[in-house]
Amino acid sequence: MEKIIDKQKKAFEALKDKFGYTNVMQAPKLEKVVVSVGVGSIVTDKRKVQLIPEKLEKITGQKALMRPAKKSIATFKVREGQVSGYQTTLRGKMMTDFLDKLVNVALPRTRDFRGIKREGADEMGNYSLGIKENSIFPETSDEDIRDIFGMSITIVTSAKSEKEVVAFLEFLGFPFKKEEQA
Repeated sequence: MEKIIDKQKKAFEALKDKFGYTNVMQAPKLEKVVVSVGVGSIVTDKRKVQLIPEKLEKITGQKALMRPAKKSIATFKVREGQVSGYQTTLRGKMMTDFLDKLVNVALPRTRDFRGIKREGADEMGNYSLGIKENSIFPETSDEDIRDIFGMSITIVTSAKSEKEVVAFLEFLGFPFKKEEQA
């Protein structure tokens, strides 16, 4: 099993014909991965709010930062400065280790997994995907079933278009859904 860091170095050769790259520096590269969890309606349950950063730290291997609410919204019972979520930004070795674990261990453990959607790519070269259960990661799977939360993972690349980022991530080994033939 080839690691993502090794595949990234070979991306130029694999994608140069498809996108017309003439220089190695034109090939997309992974820049960072942002993992974020919103606390939502459980903000009143202090035990769960304290549990989220601990589990996020186990999953990513890096301390999670608390993200405060920017302004008060009475309808949602949110006050300015109140915890609205937690976020971790991964770069370098921690990023590639996390992506290896995500692609090779966590995503295949997802119930009824048939691949990730191609629509998660945007025109600026980023790819976002949502995970409904944190229990797909091996670090948290054996813990209490009541404390399950979802997370958002954004993979930031230097790709210039949606097609480029999907082709790059597909080359790195991300399991995209098969395209239906019309």
